Amino acid sequence: MEYWQIQQVKARFSEVIKRARQSGPQEITSRGKPVAVILSKEAYDQLTGNDESLVDFIRRSPLSGLDELDFERDRSLTREEMLF
Repeated sequence: MEYWQIQQVKARFSEVIKRARQSGPQEITSRGKPVAVILSKEAYDQLTGNDESLVDFIRRSPLSGLDELDFERDRSLTREEMLF
């Protein structure tokens, strides 16, 4: 991981982003203490699980492929009607 001071990041932001994509996370420090990390979008998606599509998520479901599922709509009112 490379380390950058905030002042350096302000002056060389494009380079920091480029290095995050090519070399991995870039740590930002303020007064010698770590305060933030810049990640590539790909690394962020891996960490958060956003790299999986909704279709893939549904296919992984234990209910996938079951034909006997019945999703009947509940037609009851969600609250009582108030008459004035």
